[in-house]
Amino acid sequence: MSKLQNRNISFMKKLRVLLIYPLFPKSFWSFDKAVELIGRKVSLPPLGLITVAAILPQTWEFRLIDRNICAETEADWEWADLVLLSGMIVQSDDMLTLIREAKRRGKLVAAGGPYVTSTPEYAKDAGIDFLILDEGEITLPLFVEALERGETSGIFRANGDKPDVTKTPIPRYDLLDLTAYTDMSVQFSRGCPFQCEFCDIIVLYGRKPRTKTPAQLIAELQTLYDLGWRRLVFVVDDNFIGNKRNVKLLLKELAPWMKEKGYPFSLITEASVDLAQDDELLELMMAANFSAVFMGIETPDTDSLALTKKFQNTRNSLVEAVLKLNRTGLRVMAGFIIGFDGEKPGAGDRIINFVEATAIPFAMFSMLQALPNTALWDRLKKEGRLLAESKEVAGNQTNLMNFIPTRPIEDLAREYVRCFWELYEPHRYLGRVYRHHIQMKPKPHKPKFKMPELIEVRALATIVWRQGFKRDTRIQFWQQLFSIWKENPRVFMSYIANCANLEHFIEYRQIVRDEIEAQLAEFQTERDKAEQEIISEPVQLAS
Repeated sequence: MSKLQNRNISFMKKLRVLLIYPLFPKSFWSFDKAVELIGRKVSLPPLGLITVAAILPQTWEFRLIDRNICAETEADWEWADLVLLSGMIVQSDDMLTLIREAKRRGKLVAAGGPYVTSTPEYAKDAGIDFLILDEGEITLPLFVEALERGETSGIFRANGDKPDVTKTPIPRYDLLDLTAYTDMSVQFSRGCPFQCEFCDIIVLYGRKPRTKTPAQLIAELQTLYDLGWRRLVFVVDDNFIGNKRNVKLLLKELAPWMKEKGYPFSLITEASVDLAQDDELLELMMAANFSAVFMGIETPDTDSLALTKKFQNTRNSLVEAVLKLNRTGLRVMAGFIIGFDGEKPGAGDRIINFVEATAIPFAMFSMLQALPNTALWDRLKKEGRLLAESKEVAGNQTNLMNFIPTRPIEDLAREYVRCFWELYEPHRYLGRVYRHHIQMKPKPHKPKFKMPELIEVRALATIVWRQGFKRDTRIQFWQQLFSIWKENPRVFMSYIANCANLEHFIEYRQIVRDEIEAQLAEFQTERDKAEQEIISEPVQLAS
């Protein structure tokens, strides 16, 4: 019998909660090899879990385990009264394993976050006790009330309500091992005003962007500053400029704070492509020390953009938008997708040509996936084109499509693999990094000088050895390095950091090729078997 079934008030005041963040598979964004070079374990922390810890009663005790850094111990399991999990679709395998492990040990286990909110049935099958779905500001208090009543299971939903994020507390950054991460993360807004058919953000968080106050976000940054953080901070909004009015109000207060502190953080974020049309917003972002932005280009094919209702990408030249952001001083990262309905052969080559024309170093390229509850999912379900609705969506760059496309899946998969391989061919990648940085406008201010750590010096030496001596990129590497140093020296460190990421992409493009080809072979075997059964059936009937 669980302790909570014999609860008492004093026990509830000091409940011990083990927060566990499941493993990520290797992915485009894991940057494993580059992260290892600088002595870190992983790129980003579990912002959702530390926000949950801030919302729950502060009389409770919390222990955070990020399994991407280290595994939980027997002592951790023994210590916990309650196990609480959160994660995304790509973390589903490990999350379900953790649910089963917690139940095997007789622990009460609860879960929330995007994965279980989208597809709660798998967590139920694994034996979950509590599902805390939708946004935690609404559903976590319902969960706490249920615990106080002595309940040992339940499902908590917001029933369409959206929380006022101006009341969201500062995440518990103190629970993190800050030395393990390359970046920290903060969130200013939730939701996006657009209607892209394949996107689950508008399903989870709505199309009316809700923002925190400028004072709130600056307080979060101040917390990180007080904890000694002095590296990258990722503003993880799915569309940072979804509410342009409020973003500008934030930036007007953030810029003087950053200046007063000596620009302790370099900021990166995600934004829609219409950022390039707002000169005031760009100027404010540069004043606040933003250095990079990720945007969903998806495809240069206008017909595909219109079909998937990404109309904001059809109004102006996408090439000009990227080049303008780059000239302004922002490093551009972008997402691309192959497999839209009605897509003509050669879509992958058109993406490569676009990436080369704009010199985007990080081009996240994947096959289209139908995510649960999106407009695309609903449409394909009505058309009978979802391949296996009962199976989970992997949400990674190493998976075939989970629906029947309008082009043969074999053709799409082979085109995808070939184009991904070419995008991250070492000479091609280093060439884009160079062209992107040589034309990048330096930041208008300089951060305080900081002596490099020994591990950073070692990382630089490793990059120079591998790319400047060991590989056949040596001539290109030295020519570009000296050119950057001479022509645009203030972007030198960003240039070197992006060269370092080649170490990740060399490994990851091989993973993409191996896994897609293995799935394609399995798909073809199953299809051949099914065809053989159809052919042999009349013979059996005749006999």
